[in-house]
Amino acid sequence: MTSARKPPKPEWAPHKAVWIGFPSHPELWRTDLEPARREVADFARAVHAGGHGEKVILVAADDEAATAAQIAAGNAADVVVEEFGDIWLRDTGPIIGGDGVAHDFAFNGWGGKYDLPGDDDVGRRLARHRRMTVETHDWILEGGAIDGDGTGLAVTTRQCLLNPNRNRGMSQSEVEELLYRDLGYDRVLWLGDGLVNDHTDGHVDNLARFVGENRLAIPEPDDNDPNWNVYQAAARQAELFGCDVVRIPSPGRMLGPDREVIPASYMNFYIGNAAVVVPIYGQMADHRAVAAIEELFPDREVIGLRANYILTGGGSFHCISQQIPAR
Repeated sequence: MTSARKPPKPEWAPHKAVWIGFPSHPELWRTDLEPARREVADFARAVHAGGHGEKVILVAADDEAATAAQIAAGNAADVVVEEFGDIWLRDTGPIIGGDGVAHDFAFNGWGGKYDLPGDDDVGRRLARHRRMTVETHDWILEGGAIDGDGTGLAVTTRQCLLNPNRNRGMSQSEVEELLYRDLGYDRVLWLGDGLVNDHTDGHVDNLARFVGENRLAIPEPDDNDPNWNVYQAAARQAELFGCDVVRIPSPGRMLGPDREVIPASYMNFYIGNAAVVVPIYGQMADHRAVAAIEELFPDREVIGLRANYILTGGGSFHCISQQIPAR
């Protein structure tokens, strides 16, 4: 099946700028607000790379957060104010097609779990602020649910895109037809489940990421890893599909304050013009994971930054960012 659209460019293609969500709501972040803001500001500075990276646009939900963002990031970022529910702009921001069109999909709070004011239309507002052509689509798709290699190949998970809490009753072939029609993808690799206790219902950007054409990075679990079966099944499926699979160390078992497994992943890295920024968590595998990703991007600086406080909100660096490709 073919589409008249050009698929989105791969994340390693040049960027004009990147939107990054800045923690803005004390009632959501509570005691984690200030340390999460520091982690986001560190991320922004790493992506800006002293002016060698892309333009960074921190998105704040109100004037107080905008002031805090400008102080924290300094000259490494511009700041815009647009109301949003929370910082996960990978999911609520627009997906930019290969022709520069900003695609705004329906959003229902990750299957009705988190219905927050502003999240359903922040993508349109951000795109129009930059005078982009915007196309709206009436089916639910979050940016973290898919990843592409720029050739028309996309990867996703059945747990998310076929979940009845997103597009009830829609079949796999129907989802594929919509991905072809609206984003120009002509091949889809379907993986199974995402990470344990991932409230996004298995977003693929915590599980598998393209790092080159037809080349997919997937975690390599340790013996005590709660996602052992998930990672091994994903690798088998990708290899059977014909992908070149590279394995990256996993953070292993990480527990939250209630002793529940939390979905920490090194796969939530962001590929910028000058730097690849990898979330790390104070785990034994941190340095090995950064070194493994460094081998995949010899033309960029690969930086590991702590993201423990961002993770308390449910995601990491990739989840809070959405790149604007260069035309």
